[in-house]
Amino acid sequence: MLGSNIPVVKLGIIAVSRDCFPIGLSNQRRKNIVAAYGGDIYECPITVENEKDMLAAVADVQKAECNALVVFLGNFGPETPETLIAEKFDGPCMFVAAAEGDGDMINGRGDAYCGMLNCSYNLGMRHLDGYIPEYPVGTAQDIVQMIKDFVPIARAVIGVRGLKIITFGPRPQDFFACNAPIKGLYELGVEIEENSELDLLVSYKEHEGDPRIPEICKEMAEEMGEGKYYEELNARMAQFEVTLLDWAENHKGARKYVAFADKCWPAFPSQFGFEPCYVNSRLCSRGIPVSCEVDIYGALSEYIGLCVSAEPVTLLDINNSVPQYIYDEDIKGKYDYTLTDTFMGFHCGNTPECKMCDNRAIKYQLIQHRLLEPEGSEPDFTRGTLEGDIAASKVTFYRLQCDSQGELRSYIAEGEILDVPTRSFGGIGVFAIKEMGRFYRHVLVQKGYPHHGAVAFAHVGKYLFEVFKFLGVKDIAYNQPKSLPYPTENPFA
Repeated sequence: MLGSNIPVVKLGIIAVSRDCFPIGLSNQRRKNIVAAYGGDIYECPITVENEKDMLAAVADVQKAECNALVVFLGNFGPETPETLIAEKFDGPCMFVAAAEGDGDMINGRGDAYCGMLNCSYNLGMRHLDGYIPEYPVGTAQDIVQMIKDFVPIARAVIGVRGLKIITFGPRPQDFFACNAPIKGLYELGVEIEENSELDLLVSYKEHEGDPRIPEICKEMAEEMGEGKYYEELNARMAQFEVTLLDWAENHKGARKYVAFADKCWPAFPSQFGFEPCYVNSRLCSRGIPVSCEVDIYGALSEYIGLCVSAEPVTLLDINNSVPQYIYDEDIKGKYDYTLTDTFMGFHCGNTPECKMCDNRAIKYQLIQHRLLEPEGSEPDFTRGTLEGDIAASKVTFYRLQCDSQGELRSYIAEGEILDVPTRSFGGIGVFAIKEMGRFYRHVLVQKGYPHHGAVAFAHVGKYLFEVFKFLGVKDIAYNQPKSLPYPTENPFA
């Protein structure tokens, strides 16, 4: 369960009608949609023919506490009032139109196919955001499917507009890829609160002896299972968990939702006494992303994926190539992928436990142990990572990023995590994405994307694409097939 940190979409539907067309056509077609939907959707009784109707209809759906709207062109529709709904309503609006076929073609023809053109034109003229599906004209059953597809899109848009990203510490110098202008956050409507690591440490110390700690320690032990955690470490990590939860609640301010972007090295483990990775994974499991290395746009990307998929997500390094011997032993002939279609996604141990294989356990951060603790010593404060292979699954690898010029851009690629042992350390999996080699070179490298990518454990590319488009992102890259070369791809290579 993702808890209360992602929106619950309350849908409303408003029918509109051009005054020279039968209003009854829009009314009946709206009723047919509501009956076919069969779910929780508020049917506004006011059919909009003019601007006064529009104001009354918007007031009605707001009174019903709707936070997302379906604006339905049951006939041609009044282009000014219908588009002003998107201006007056505080939430995402989808515009759809009725197909013909449920009446005679004289008095029962609605011409909404034509009306949608005027609707889209007027939305553009007024610089209003309206979500229009790929083919926005259909029967009641067709529109029901459009509404179902709109729900995750609306959930993400509402979430982004109500989100505050809370950071701790400056972004690491040797990870410039995690640095990005925050201008793009404000353009999306996201708030940001940047804090010092000292602020976090002070708050952590104030939570020593918190009465919630023993219960969280018990939860951690039950979640991991005997022999797969450090018993003496649980209290420290539980103390950190309540620190973050309290900070989120006390610092939301005017916002409804939060995500964290924390500086997790090099000072963190020695001062707090553990690595924060497992706690990060636990919070993400309940719908509160905590990105590593103060990756602000990584946290934002994770949050969008949470809203779209309604499932826990993770943030991983696009880390290393798959060795030829692993490919030959476990992939070639078993899966329809070339070697360059594959790579390993890795991070120290922030992936939610529910997405890991049975070999997962709380361990120590090998790289930090090499750097921060005496050579040959037993790991101490570098413990706290959730390590193991990530379970086989469909995945969508994606990211929303602000580039050095302050422009928002994104990428989306669908693939899968293979059921292949990694023979490695950390939270890690063997990923396969068609044409990954070309995508890596002509999108990730060519466009200067950072090494972190967000991972949703389902194929949700079509929803992410629509969310990014609705948010005004003009550059949405994807892994193009060989038949569609990238602009920078050498045709003679």
